Amino acid sequence: MAAAGGCPSLLPGSLPILLSLSLHFLLAPGGAQGGGGGRYQPGEPVILYVNKVGPYHNPQETYHYYRLPVCRPPTVRHKSLSLGEVLDGDRMAESLYQLAFRRNQSKKVLCDLKLSPQQIEELKEAIEELYYFEFVLDDIPIRGFVGYLEESGFLPHTHKIGLWTHLDFHVEFNGDRIIHANVSVRDAKPYSLDDLRAPTSMAHTYSVFWHETSFPYERRGERLRDSSFFPRTLEIHWLSIINSMVLVFLLTGFVVIILMRVLRNDFARYNLEEEAVADDFDQADNGWKIIHTDVFRFPPHKSLLCSVLGVGAQFLALGTGIIVMALLGMFNVHRHGAINSAAILLYALTCCISGYISSNFYRKIGGERWVWNIVLTTSLFSAPFFLTWSVVNTVHWANGSTHALPVTTILLLLTVWLLVGFPLTVIGGIFGKNSATGFDAPCRTKNISREIPPQPWYKCILVHMTIGGFLPFSAISVELYYIFATMWGREQYTLYGILFIVFAILLSVSACISIALTYFQLSSEDYRWWWRSVFSTGSTGFFMFLYSVFYYFKRSNMSGMVQTLEFFGYSFLTCYVFFLMLGSVSFFASLQFIRYIYVNLKMD
Repeated sequence: MAAAGGCPSLLPGSLPILLSLSLHFLLAPGGAQGGGGGRYQPGEPVILYVNKVGPYHNPQETYHYYRLPVCRPPTVRHKSLSLGEVLDGDRMAESLYQLAFRRNQSKKVLCDLKLSPQQIEELKEAIEELYYFEFVLDDIPIRGFVGYLEESGFLPHTHKIGLWTHLDFHVEFNGDRIIHANVSVRDAKPYSLDDLRAPTSMAHTYSVFWHETSFPYERRGERLRDSSFFPRTLEIHWLSIINSMVLVFLLTGFVVIILMRVLRNDFARYNLEEEAVADDFDQADNGWKIIHTDVFRFPPHKSLLCSVLGVGAQFLALGTGIIVMALLGMFNVHRHGAINSAAILLYALTCCISGYISSNFYRKIGGERWVWNIVLTTSLFSAPFFLTWSVVNTVHWANGSTHALPVTTILLLLTVWLLVGFPLTVIGGIFGKNSATGFDAPCRTKNISREIPPQPWYKCILVHMTIGGFLPFSAISVELYYIFATMWGREQYTLYGILFIVFAILLSVSACISIALTYFQLSSEDYRWWWRSVFSTGSTGFFMFLYSVFYYFKRSNMSGMVQTLEFFGYSFLTCYVFFLMLGSVSFFASLQFIRYIYVNLKMD
């Protein structure tokens, strides 16, 4: 799919064709996979594409390379791009650089560029903001800085700005295949822009050096991880794993040993009282037994609750699928566009899960407006996402950023949602509604609800949310830095096995904390556990957002309206997704726990 070209023809209702097209955009050679290089004969031209430029510390703020006053052909020819490349902000165009396979070139003139005073100021501003450029040769990204900046000393203060007008390309080959490529300015001197009088003319030159290597072509992806421009792959951080594992063992031990021991005592006491005082049940008991006629009373806003559970279950499947795909090496983890396109495809395919879970549970708890429930389910995430994306994309578009999606890409993604995501939600909802059985509560619910006794301050919902959100957050806080450094920085994260373990730890801690907090709530004769169980560990998303604020101001060098809006907009969406996902896990864990304790309780 071309970034500025036409959108592929999609037939309404043709689901198999749409899925095959989506897979093609995700896995197309030269696209998100970044694997498909060509075979060349000696002397055969090798096209070098110019791609994008942007501030080094703002990964999502990129512009087309030809936006800067640089050497450009009379007619700019763009390359067709895959969906993953478009989402990654790529906008490749043919350059004036002429490379011939296995033919060295020295000091070849690219162009004689004449600069106006305004263009010189544009270059100075770009160099001061540490702009880097990205070229693409045979699907291999080549990066370097646009210019040279030197600022040192206080007295005397020096401030020097220089433009790199000569580039050395070093290309490694094995037989008829290109293995690796990079650019160097080691032997070049920057063209000083200090006190430069305009208009002025400067010659741009380049050299090409070919180096033979025995490195196999099948493993050339490993060379990308060894790129010296961006930081190397993160090392294994065992401290994060040990910290999380210790926390999980402690919490699991608390729930399994201490809580079960307390429950055993409760069962013995309550069942003994049942035999002794069978005719005056409510007056003889206290604690969670006394509210057995109210604990399964259906909550208010049933449709919204079921929608939260359905969408949360969908993102649980989506997150697991993304991590498993990364473990299996199904896409290039070094390009965010590959992960984004995979997430889009999986989101559309997993919409049936949200429809099924939401509609099925809604019918179980006596819901009748199942059509409204499906509409609410499909809008619970898509509406906030569309609103956030619209604002962010508009700002990118207004600033000329390459991360602003073309109209054809927007129409394609909208078509995927309309022909796959929404229909699958409806289909899942219909199956869920038709397969729903009764709620099958182990206790009979009275028509008149019992009065809830006054609760101490430390058992209020805010305290539960603070405890239930902070403990799961603390289990992933160390790992969270590496994830942020990858998604919003320049690090390369490949430790997906560790990420899978931490993800499982997060879910386990959330379930354990939810069960413990629910038990304490029921013990104080408060039966309003339905929504509280969702918010208790769903509040982890709030702590994650607080961490994102801390990361932006204390751990990153990001700046500017474009990058700031993108960071906080999508960070908010990510935290919202974790609220839905962990809230769903928390609720179902509490539900199973409550069913267990009341099934094992002797009652009339």
